[in-house]
Amino acid sequence: MQQPQSQIHESPDPDNDTPATGQKQKMTGATAAREFPLREAHELVRDLMTPNPWIYWLDFLFHITLGWAAFATALYTPLFSVWQILACVIATFALYRAVIFIHELAHLKKGTFQTFRLVWNLICGIPLLIPSFTYDGVHNDHHKPDVYGTSKDGEYVPFATRKPAEMISYVLLSFALPLAFIGRFLLLTPLSYLIPPLRKFVWERASSLTIDMNYKRAENAIRNDKNWRLQEFATFLFAAIIVTCIALDILPYRALILWYVIGMFIFFLNSLRTLAAHAYRNPGEHKMEFAEQYLDSINVPGNLFITGLWAPVGLRYHATHHLFMSMPYHNLGKAQRRLVNGLSDNTLYLQTLRKGLWDALRRIWSEASAATR
Repeated sequence: MQQPQSQIHESPDPDNDTPATGQKQKMTGATAAREFPLREAHELVRDLMTPNPWIYWLDFLFHITLGWAAFATALYTPLFSVWQILACVIATFALYRAVIFIHELAHLKKGTFQTFRLVWNLICGIPLLIPSFTYDGVHNDHHKPDVYGTSKDGEYVPFATRKPAEMISYVLLSFALPLAFIGRFLLLTPLSYLIPPLRKFVWERASSLTIDMNYKRAENAIRNDKNWRLQEFATFLFAAIIVTCIALDILPYRALILWYVIGMFIFFLNSLRTLAAHAYRNPGEHKMEFAEQYLDSINVPGNLFITGLWAPVGLRYHATHHLFMSMPYHNLGKAQRRLVNGLSDNTLYLQTLRKGLWDALRRIWSEASAATR
């Protein structure tokens, strides 16, 4: 997500994941760079760059409240009852949407939405062991023209050029991630205070929400969360209190199991969405031009209710987001419609479209299969 800013400064950082749709043969990166109507696109959406704080607050507070209420319902209803299963499903999708606001936080203009950031961390990020510093700075590198799609981009793996089994491994990793986050904050945080070399390792290798397991976080990879050490300690403290309460029988052990299961499915949904966010065709050495990056990203307008469940908070318009990274999520749909209907030549823009999640996953799987044959 991105916290809208007040001006258009969308320099090369598109994140495209869509092969050509048939209107034209797929262009080379250089040709696309020359022919993509970027200036015209800017003019069409210039008035959509300002965020509406009310939308942010109401959307987030509604879904985080719904999520934790459903969590509590699932915790105290009979095991495997219809009501518990229904509550778990609601909790998963509601908390997932609340979590995805971390993407908006990564794009906030420096110094803005500070109260929103604090509240998000207190009632969402810290309880789910993903404080905002784990994405802040890291995600911004993904939008840099000279980083996107290269080996320095922690959010990019060239899946389309590798064996399809790597995508399966990536998705299956979701089921172990909650345990990894427990270990990171409950064990490694206090140990790293006592062992300086471990402190460096934890920052570089265990403090970033990325998909590239080889990613090393730079020492200065922080944009907004200058208080990240406080966030880290608060997350450790929360985890320690919960585990202590369970050990003392103040909280039922089912609370930890339920937290793990819901966290696992949140990561699972996000892994599928991530695979549908880009084409992942760049092998890593080549620096992609702006239009190339855009054409390596995906838009799945889909259905407001269904698509919005697995790609919430504007992420179904991921390619459009890479064109205008400072556009607030609540205006991306309107921008999408304007660009489809208003561009004098929308052929290149339409190349980023997918019919749905299955269509996007099928295409990248087919490309990976063809590339490795």
